[in-house]
Formats: sequence, C-alpha cells, structure tokens
Amino acid sequence: MHIKIIENYIPKNEQEKVDKVAMLTFAHKNSDALLRSNLMAHFTNSAIITNKDKNKVLFANHLIYKSWGWIGGHNDGNPDFLDVVLHEANEETGITKVKPLFNEPVALDNIYVPNHIKNGVFVGDHIHMNLTYLLEADETEEVITKIDENSGVRWFSIDEVFEYVTEPRMIPIYQKVINLLKCLVSKT
Repeated sequence: MHIKIIENYIPKNEQEKVDKVAMLTFAHKNSDALLRSNLMAHFTNSAIITNKDKNKVLFANHLIYKSWGWIGGHNDGNPDFLDVVLHEANEETGITKVKPLFNEPVALDNIYVPNHIKNGVFVGDHIHMNLTYLLEADETEEVITKIDENSGVRWFSIDEVFEYVTEPRMIPIYQKVINLLKCLVSKT
C-alpha cells in the first residue's frame, strides 16, 4: 500500500487529523486493509471531477445511496490510490480524457456505510477509509450511465450541485473539496 501518501497528507481540520491517525493505525494492523474482505473497514478512493473552467462537477446518481455524488470505488487490492480513482472515473462515467489536478489526495475521510444490498448480496455496516482526489475532465466528452452502479451521470454547476445531494452526511465532505476548487479558481 502506498501508505506514504497518507503519512505525508497534511490534514486540513480536526476531523482529518483524527481520521488520518485511524487510517494509519488500521493500515498497520490489517494486512487486508485494501480488500472488501475486511468487513469492518477498507480503503476506497473517490474523486470530485471538474471541468477545465472549474465551475462544474461531474456527479453520478448512485443506485445504493439514491443520491447524486462523487465518482469512486474500492481499492480491491490495488495499492495505487490515484490509479484506482482514475480507473473508476472512466468505468463509472465513460470519460477517457481525465487527469489529476494533483497527484496527491485533497481530502481524507472515514465514512460510515450503512448495510445495504449490492448485486443481490447483503453488505453489512462498515467504514470506507476514503482518499479524495480532484480530477479534471473535458465536459464536452460524452458520458455514459453504468447501469449496475448509477442511474445517470451529469455535469452540475458547483453552485447548484448541493440541491441534488440527498445524503446529508456527504454534504460536508463534498463541500470541503468544492471549497478547495473555488479557492483554486480565485487564485487564477
């Protein structure tokens, strides 16, 4: 695992300080931290995908959570966090012209995932130890719906996107990254 990415990450607030310690402790004590076979917690990676002008984000309407949200997925044994999120961006949206704005994560969060049914199989309550990346994509590229994971993929202005997020626990996580995006725009 690229544990150095987590070790080198500079937390932006108290929540991230606590979550970073939990992630590092968990990674050192669990050789299966990158696998879903660890039923208590495992690493995931997500991305807020923005357009070139950084005024829109690409979200998917996730079937399990019934909400518009970021793109991402499980490591499934892959120790390269950025590679995972780039793969997920293509797989979940169909976009091929996507690049990281930074090679390091811009946020980290331990996210409680309530039990649910996925592909007809019960998945118990667990924690996603999530690293978030900021990616840029061409908003003119055609997007696809991955029907086994989402019911739609579309671009939202960063000022309207929260009108479509129905998971209250995710709003502060998305807001943290979108605030960073707004800071990048104001510096240019």
